Parts: sequence; C-alpha cells; structure tokens
Amino acid sequence: YEKYRDGYFVSISDSDRAPGLNYLATVYNGIDLSLYPLQEHSGDDLIFLGRIHPDKGVHLAIKVARLSGCPLLIAGIIQDRTYFREQVEPYLDQTIRYIGPVDVPGKNALFARARALLHLNTIPERFGLVLTEANAAGVPVIAMNLGSCREVIKDGQTGFLVNNVDESVRALKRLGEIDPARCRQRVQECFSIETMVKAYERVYETVFDLEAARRS
Repeated sequence: YEKYRDGYFVSISDSDRAPGLNYLATVYNGIDLSLYPLQEHSGDDLIFLGRIHPDKGVHLAIKVARLSGCPLLIAGIIQDRTYFREQVEPYLDQTIRYIGPVDVPGKNALFARARALLHLNTIPERFGLVLTEANAAGVPVIAMNLGSCREVIKDGQTGFLVNNVDESVRALKRLGEIDPARCRQRVQECFSIETMVKAYERVYETVFDLEAARRS
C-alpha cells in the first residue's frame, strides 16, 4: 500500500489505519439487518461466535463461563486444531459446549438463547461483524477493549468493554442495564448496509471533487 500512499484510502475502522496513507474516511462494514431480527426475549447462555483460534480468545470465554457458572455455547470453525485440543476441548462438558460452524439461521438460534456474546479477542480487531450481528438481534456484547471493539461497542449502552476475565465476569452482572432496542438502533445508524453505501457515495463524491480541483 505504501507504494501507492498518495492514492485514496478508506479504512473499515479507525484502529485499522496504517501510518502515512492518504485516508479520506472510515467506512464501517454494513450488515443486512433483515437477516438478524430483534429477539423478543433474552436467554441464559453465554455465546461465542468466531474462529477457534487464540486470537479470538475462546479460552478466555471458557474462563468467564467457569467463573460465573453460566452455560457457554461455542460456535465456529476450528482454525487451530492444536489450540482446540489443548485449550478448548478439555473443558467441554454439559455446560460448556462446542456446536461447530453455524449459518445465519444457526446464529439467530444462538441469539435467541443468548444472555450475552463474549468477544474477548487477544489482538486488536480490524472489524468484528459478529459484534454488529449480535447487537442487531438485541444481544449485548462483552468485548475486549482493543482495536475496533472500541468503535463498534458503545460501552454501557450496547455492551461492555473489558480488559480481562475478571472484568468480564463483573460485566455480566450489569447486563440488565443494556436496552436491546438501543443495541439494534445503533447498528441501524452506524453499521447497516444503507449507512455503509451512503458513506461510500460520499467518498466517491470527495474523490471526484479532488480530481476536478487537481485538473483545474
């Protein structure tokens, strides 16, 4: 990218920006809200959705479940089999279960029984679509205070930003403060397909104006 550093760049989060590039805007990824209806009632389960990989912090989600006594459902592809075998599989039982990859209906089935989504990533995320999908369904997110999680999750409104397992356990006690309808409203405003398209249209208009000024 640095070879073309004077071109026009758009980041998918502020935290994803590389130094020295010519950014015109940040445009967050958008989702189709019709795929993720607002759930009428919250469930009792903690859920994890994502790649089974150390970066995604599945082992931390398991620690939260064990400390809190809450059931945990883990869904996603196993990307690191050694990690799964050593740090996930030994803790699977009747309350901590791995159910494999899921499609959109499978995600909604999880959201329908979710108390919260745990997203305790160990590295800064570029952008976490699953955070917006959960919020669209009205499910609060407990996410690590790293990378784009700080931009996607409104701390205290659509979930909680935490720094470790203990803070995650404490955040579970505050889930009653989160309004599911507000979670969905924020996704509509900031992370919907419509919002994304309008933002890219503004980017192209800016490019056209800059190129016109350059030629004049």
